[in-house]
Amino acid sequence: MATKVQSFMTSQPTEVNLLVTSLNETAIVQVSSRLSVLEAVSFKQTCQDLTQANPHPKKIIIDFQQTIFMDSSGLGALVSNYKTAQEKGITLILRDVSPQVMAVLNLTGLDQIFPMESSGDQTLIEAENVIEAPKSGSRKLEQLPTTHPSVASWMKRFIDIVGSLVGLMITGVLFIPIVVAIKIDDPGSIFFSQTRCGWMGKRFKIWKFRSMCVDAEAKKALVKNQVHGAFFKNANDPRITKVGRFLRRTSLDELPQFWNVLKGDMSLVGTRPPTPDEVERYEVPEWQRLDVKPGMTGEWQVNGRSTVRSFEDVIRLDLQYQKNWSLLYDLKLIFKTVAILFNRKSGAV
Repeated sequence: MATKVQSFMTSQPTEVNLLVTSLNETAIVQVSSRLSVLEAVSFKQTCQDLTQANPHPKKIIIDFQQTIFMDSSGLGALVSNYKTAQEKGITLILRDVSPQVMAVLNLTGLDQIFPMESSGDQTLIEAENVIEAPKSGSRKLEQLPTTHPSVASWMKRFIDIVGSLVGLMITGVLFIPIVVAIKIDDPGSIFFSQTRCGWMGKRFKIWKFRSMCVDAEAKKALVKNQVHGAFFKNANDPRITKVGRFLRRTSLDELPQFWNVLKGDMSLVGTRPPTPDEVERYEVPEWQRLDVKPGMTGEWQVNGRSTVRSFEDVIRLDLQYQKNWSLLYDLKLIFKTVAILFNRKSGAV
C-alpha cells in the first residue's frame, strides 16, 4: 500500500536519517525541521528499532527543538511510536516542543496525553507551560501548519459557508416529512451522531438523519464487513431500516452535515471523514488523507460511492483529490455529485 500512496508525491529523497544519541538507559531522538510523510516514515522506523533492540532503552526522549512543521503524517508517526513504547513499558517524553508542534498537539487534544519536558530544567511540565497560546478558536491561525492549499483558501471557506446555508434551508424544508417517516418506520431518535476525525485528526461529531435501527452500534459486530482495510461497509446491512435505505439512496440522510460544514469541521468537498478506530489502523503514509478537511462529497463519492470495496482505492482517490485540487475542481465535483444523486444505482448503502 505504501508504494501506491507514495506514487502521488513528487520526487524526493527516499530516506531521512535522524540523529539518535544514547546515555545510560535513555535514547534521545532529534526530530528534523520538517516532520512530513518521508521524515515521518523514518521517524517511526527509528523509534521501532529502539523499542525492538535487546536490551531496549527504558526512556525515549523525542527532541522537537528544531521542528517547525508537522503535518498529519508526522502526527500519525508520533502516536504510533507512543503506543509502541507503552506496549514495551518504555517511557516516551517530548522535549522542547516548538510552538508549531504544540499548536498541532493542542488542535488534536494530544497535549493532554504526552508527557513533556524542557531541556532547561529537565523537569516534566504541563503542555500549557511550553507555549503560552490560547486554546481552540482564540488561538492564532498562523500557528497551525498549512498542510494543503485548500486549508488556507478563504474562497473555499466562503463557498462552504454559502453552500451550507443553502443546504440548511433545504434541510429545513424537508425536515418534517423526513422526521415523520423515520418515526413511523422505527421509533427512536431522529438524528445519528458519531465521532469522526477531521483535519490533522481533530475529532468532531458528525450528524446524519438516522437510517439504522436504534441499537445499530451494538449489533455492528454481528454484521460482516465486505470491504478490505480500515473502514466498514456492508451492501445488505440488516440494521438499515426501510426508510433508511431510501434516505441513503437519495443521500438525504447526510443533510444535517451542512451544520458540520458551517461550523468548519467539514467542507462541501474533501476526503471521507474516518472514525477514530479506522485512524488507529493507519500506517504513516495513510495519514496524508487527513491533510485536508473532510467533505460531504469528493472523489470517493463520485467515483464509485458504494461500489468501492478496497481501502487502497479510498486512499488513492483521497490523494488524487489533494493532487488535483483547485476551486474549479471543487465546483466540478459538486456538480458531479448533484448529477449522481439522480442516478438510482449510485446511492450510498
